[in-house]
Amino acid sequence: MSKKNKNIAGVVYSTDPDFQFQFEEPAEQETLVPSKQDLRVQLDKKQRGGKAVTLITGFVGTADDLEILGKRLKQKCGTGGSAKNGEIIVQGDFRDKIVETLKSEGYKVKKSGG
Repeated sequence: MSKKNKNIAGVVYSTDPDFQFQFEEPAEQETLVPSKQDLRVQLDKKQRGGKAVTLITGFVGTADDLEILGKRLKQKCGTGGSAKNGEIIVQGDFRDKIVETLKSEGYKVKKSGG
């Protein structure tokens, strides 16, 4: 099944010769205010060649707002990383610095893992 067919709104077959499929567009979730966000910060080494990264999960909002927050955190730590699929990855172990930064911006943050 192609990616295009996955968003068809429940219609399998129609006898109407002028029928047009109605595609469901996934609605992008609106960004919650920082005090309503519940973020988790953890150290991750899995499938990264033994290199440690700081992983921030639990962000609820648009991809653009995730990118903005990710960029701000990467600048604060002076390192690279990425922000996609609701996760922010910062290269290196910066858990304490990130938790401190997010708390100062009003986010609810917890360190998880070891």
